[in-house]
Amino acid sequence: MVNLKVNLDFLPLKGQYFLWNAGTAPVVPFLPIYARQLGFSSTIVGMIYTVLPITGMLAKPVFGAIADHYRLQKTLFLAFQIITAISFFVIQYIPEIQTETTSSQAMLDCDALTYFKICSNDTNNCAAARLMAETSNNGTILCELECAADAGFTKEVCEVWNVSQYCNLMNDINLLQFDAEVPLSHTLQTSSEQTGSCLHFRVHRAFIGSSFHVPYCRNLTTTPCRVQCRDPAVNEVFREPAVNDVNVADFYQFWLFFLLMVFSWVSMAVVVCVGDAICFEMLGDQSSRYGHQRLWGAVGWGIFAIISGFLVDELSKGRAQKDYTVVFYLMLFMLILDVIVSSRLKHSQTKLSTSIVRDVGKLLTEIRIVIFMLWCVAVGLSTGLQWNFLFWHLEDLATTEGCDMLHWMKTIEGLVMGVQCFGGELPFLFLSGRILRKIGHVHAMSLVLFAFGIRFIIYSILKNPWWCLPVELFQGFTFGLFYATMTSYASVVAPPGTEATVQGTVGAVFEGVGVSVGSLLGGILYDKFDGATTFQIYGIVSLGLFVVHFLVQIIIGRKREGSEQARDSGSSARYAAPNEALDMMDDMQELTPS
Repeated sequence: MVNLKVNLDFLPLKGQYFLWNAGTAPVVPFLPIYARQLGFSSTIVGMIYTVLPITGMLAKPVFGAIADHYRLQKTLFLAFQIITAISFFVIQYIPEIQTETTSSQAMLDCDALTYFKICSNDTNNCAAARLMAETSNNGTILCELECAADAGFTKEVCEVWNVSQYCNLMNDINLLQFDAEVPLSHTLQTSSEQTGSCLHFRVHRAFIGSSFHVPYCRNLTTTPCRVQCRDPAVNEVFREPAVNDVNVADFYQFWLFFLLMVFSWVSMAVVVCVGDAICFEMLGDQSSRYGHQRLWGAVGWGIFAIISGFLVDELSKGRAQKDYTVVFYLMLFMLILDVIVSSRLKHSQTKLSTSIVRDVGKLLTEIRIVIFMLWCVAVGLSTGLQWNFLFWHLEDLATTEGCDMLHWMKTIEGLVMGVQCFGGELPFLFLSGRILRKIGHVHAMSLVLFAFGIRFIIYSILKNPWWCLPVELFQGFTFGLFYATMTSYASVVAPPGTEATVQGTVGAVFEGVGVSVGSLLGGILYDKFDGATTFQIYGIVSLGLFVVHFLVQIIIGRKREGSEQARDSGSSARYAAPNEALDMMDDMQELTPS
């Protein structure tokens, strides 16, 4: 019979994992796209996401060592949760870098009716479609025009428009400045190979000074103009990055965004590594129960990722850009609850290492630990590509399927994260103790690399974003099994009193080296080729690393068998064979809540 007894001491632990992930899920996945919406190019966004894991790499071992040495695990845990919430929340108040409508191709045609047209070979077709959908409304917009007026056009403005101040101008070319009232219902869209896509706007009335005039000409007159429309829907059609990559450091918005992202990333890194150390200390000799606690994080992430994606799409209807305000407030609310629940964790730090540096340094001299670290880097390379470029790839695929799919992309992305959590991470975290005892850490590590290879190869042949959903079941192997393997092994090999330090070091290698380099290389390949080719290259490399890891373990295993008796029997810092590490744990095989 299944024992359903619940260990009440572990309830706050489960609640902390749930609330932490429920609080970060509404914001973290959408930040790369939000940065582009602020006006930064994909190159700048990629550079930022290359630096962020490095800051986490530096923060994890430093604050992990501080937490261990001064016994401040819980204090730092709570403090950095608060810093995370504040840093993320303030990001929404960074003003967007202002863009200007493309003006070099703006032309005014004055005849019985007056139109101006804006043309570009690089038009956001979906934004144009949204704008044309608004033409059924009887709304009007205002546009500022600055047009070159030759003698003939100046005469038309004087005599037909009845603008007296232009009647005495004798120059061949004059400058005509006015505000145009533009009814959207008369907007037309055309396209050709010569001009690209063009939008034609009718000028209903022209405001010059304090008076308005009816703009028409007795003879057709065409003149170039500079145009700026006071409507985001129009500007979005011809939108370009607001700032050149070379000059991005001149804008305070960049530094605000970058620094807030650094603060939030460092804080998240410390919360995760110290939180896992606290979890394993609270579990004591029930370390195999780690997955049962961590799976509640997957539940929180999955639920709130789906909710957040739907809310962003629903509350952005009729807007030229997505409105992310709701997810920032949702994040703040959930993280406040997380701080409250975390403060009730019954944790007291009792173990203390007399020399953290010596103990951890000795650990890193073990060849099996070095291989374990290299495996963390290899998995981090693939994780960096998935975290930062999967949604880019899906949105690129969506553009080939039509603009209607783009309208619901945040919902699709939320569902992707939901499947990752409920179909992948949750069952694998729940069963992680049994899986690791059955196949061991070494074989689990090889399996993770193999799963990444197959997953990325499938991404490379996808044609429709919806087909990504069943592929996300691989998340159980590539994150659920991986994370349980990484953290449990780090906990097993950590000398007493160095738990947070070792967790921080392992996390730093995974994210600071692996994810960072993976993001950088992924961005370069994505820019040079495309999403499909990039995922194909990463998939082939992952399968190659799987073969290498498997063969290396066979060689090391054979060597270890011949020298096992010579090893220090008191050393726990070994990259264990399949069952050795778990022999150090209490099996607790019944899968009951605890």
